[in-house]
Amino acid sequence: MKKLMLTLTILLGLAAAGEAKIKVVTSLSDLAEFTKAVGGDKVEVDFLVRGSQNPHYIEIKPSYMLKLKSANLFVTIGMQLEIWAPQIIDGSRNPNLIVVDCSKNVKKLEVPSVKVDASMGDVHPFGNPHYWLDPENVKAILQEILDNLVKVSPADAEYFKSNLKAYMKKLDAKMAEWMLLMSPLKGTKLVTYHTSFSYFVERFGLSVVGYVEPKPGIPPTPSHSTELIQLMRSSGVKIVGLEQYYEDNTPGQIAIAAGARLIRLCTSVGGMDGTGDYFQLIDHNVRAIVSAVKGS
Repeated sequence: MKKLMLTLTILLGLAAAGEAKIKVVTSLSDLAEFTKAVGGDKVEVDFLVRGSQNPHYIEIKPSYMLKLKSANLFVTIGMQLEIWAPQIIDGSRNPNLIVVDCSKNVKKLEVPSVKVDASMGDVHPFGNPHYWLDPENVKAILQEILDNLVKVSPADAEYFKSNLKAYMKKLDAKMAEWMLLMSPLKGTKLVTYHTSFSYFVERFGLSVVGYVEPKPGIPPTPSHSTELIQLMRSSGVKIVGLEQYYEDNTPGQIAIAAGARLIRLCTSVGGMDGTGDYFQLIDHNVRAIVSAVKGS
């Protein structure tokens, strides 16, 4: 009897081990969605930065290090968006942690042609890191996630590939819908607070002519705001797009003075009401711009 119980215990333990999920922590909520889409029920996913937070600056907490301590993968945007990540990785003391940089196969915009220094503001030396806001770049992100999940669990490769294919099919269908809505707006000029939407506007044929920030990461000044208002008037700009985590006082004043509309745009899943997944996120931004153009 004792031998039977011991055998059953061992078998149950092996079964539980076989069903153990891949533990993944992502920097952004967007990456958590993409990882769940590919990994399905084979992954356990958590993320560090809420959609309502500015991903450039977060308070480093011991709980973040604990999350990474037991993780197999840490999925990041890369390009120094998560400039805070090395401290968390080091603090996790997890020698087996695989750090995934999803930017590897993305065509990068705004890569500096000169050496970056503090006088330029918070310029990223490897280019603009907000590439996930171009839906076409999501395909490269999904592939990078798949490749690294397969490293951890090669036996589930076909399962991961099937999930990726299903998500891409839905993404392609939504992309056709977004392009149909945005194609009449090609050439539309707008101003944004930060350089968050460079990839988004390039994909949909829009043009950002200026920023509320005088330099990336530098708060607006009266002199810069005056120059921006003049530029908007002379260029016929009727939209000021404001990311969800910036205050609206100065951007609102600029919009009023220039005869433009201030609209809230969102950079990450869950950052605003009605942006609970990536498709809703892009839906929100597309429809906000379309509505603003029609109402101008």
